[in-house]
Amino acid sequence: MTLSEEDYIKAIYHLGKGENTAVSTNAIAEQMATKPSSVTDMIKKLSEKGVANYRKYKGVSLTEYGQKIALTLVRKHRLWEVFLVNELDFSWDEVHEVAEQLEHIKSEKLVDRLDKLLGYPQVDPHGDPIPSKEGEFKKAVKKLLNDIPIGTSGICVGVKDSSAPFLKFLDKNNIALGDTISIVDKEEFDGSFMIRIKDHDLHISHQIANNLYLKITE
Repeated sequence: MTLSEEDYIKAIYHLGKGENTAVSTNAIAEQMATKPSSVTDMIKKLSEKGVANYRKYKGVSLTEYGQKIALTLVRKHRLWEVFLVNELDFSWDEVHEVAEQLEHIKSEKLVDRLDKLLGYPQVDPHGDPIPSKEGEFKKAVKKLLNDIPIGTSGICVGVKDSSAPFLKFLDKNNIALGDTISIVDKEEFDGSFMIRIKDHDLHISHQIANNLYLKITE
């Protein structure tokens, strides 16, 4: 697979939310920042290689072979993110772009040794699960803060938006994975929240609440 083909495979996987559901060529074009015609050409190539299936008006999905490739790419990407944070002191808002490059390294032996070096981590720095070598991973039971009722507490276990600006916002407000967050109040007018974290109250917008995953504790 070329680097471009691997990028498309991973995009289809993520757009299908890992469930291998069909996604539209327009959605892929938007994700890849390219023209729909370019997507169509790539889908033909992936279909010829037995990686993707395309059904007119139904969209694109990955074959079992394509799903395996996607999970391998996701595994490498997330392991490299852990390595960059734990071993090279990158911050969590810096690692995505670097891992995008490192995920294309082909050496299976290198990735296996990386996994062993890191102690076989289960999640990446953003709380996303890391697939095993066999492509298996445990899906965490989590909810977006936006969907949690007032008076509930939970542990921050992940982020929906892993962009640098959002992660920098969390750092600025001392919000990190593992923190216990309590839902104090919700503003009916704009959907913003008052939360309690580390013994102080913080007002966050609806947008922020819709990008933080919590595991309910009470």
